[in-house]
Amino acid sequence: MTTRFFLALPLLALTACVEPVPVVDEPDTDACKASSYQGLVGQPRTVLDTMLLPAGTRIIGPGDAVTMDYRIERLNVEIGTDSRIAKVACY
Repeated sequence: MTTRFFLALPLLALTACVEPVPVVDEPDTDACKASSYQGLVGQPRTVLDTMLLPAGTRIIGPGDAVTMDYRIERLNVEIGTDSRIAKVACY
């Protein structure tokens, strides 16, 4: 019995040397609920005039200047050069 213990001792010592891998929480890529607005992609821009969008939503036209601050909870609707909704995403 004691022989088995001494055989296992080096393995126990090695496990004490291994650093634990930190658990990194992945950010919620749909924090702004953009997935529920994906049906808008391809629709004309005018459809947004009749909608109640979350506070802070940005509607970004082609060539519009926008701030570069990253806010995962902010809904962004990008309008293409054809006046149709090109992209809906969180950023």
